[in-house]
Amino acid sequence: MAVPEGFAQSAFSELLGCRLQRLEEGVAEVSLALAPHLRNRGNMLHGGAIFSLVDTAMGLACSSAHGFDRHSVTVECKINYLRPVSDGEVLCIARVLQAGRRILVVEADVLQGDKLMAKAQGTFAAL
Repeated sequence: MAVPEGFAQSAFSELLGCRLQRLEEGVAEVSLALAPHLRNRGNMLHGGAIFSLVDTAMGLACSSAHGFDRHSVTVECKINYLRPVSDGEVLCIARVLQAGRRILVVEADVLQGDKLMAKAQGTFAAL
């Protein structure tokens, strides 16, 4: 899928170190490597960084579903943190489950290798 210039990355996701790996209609894969500035006080990947990775991937999945000429915003998002991330890289796979004209429902898995680290579901509004 061709991504219009400037639509794949935001300044915030670039600051975090998010990298777009794959984009298809209704699906986005975004990776994030654990870096020192992303660690929490317990020396693990901060939950806020994981949430931001999820939100970035879900937003890209929405854009790929309804077109990059429209914007989408997060209405709500719920995440379950299942395992801590102490090193390496994680991959977030976001999939649009339902794409209506105005509301999209999206799910995301955060994986490290074959292990599920976090699971999320969100609702987005297409503007």
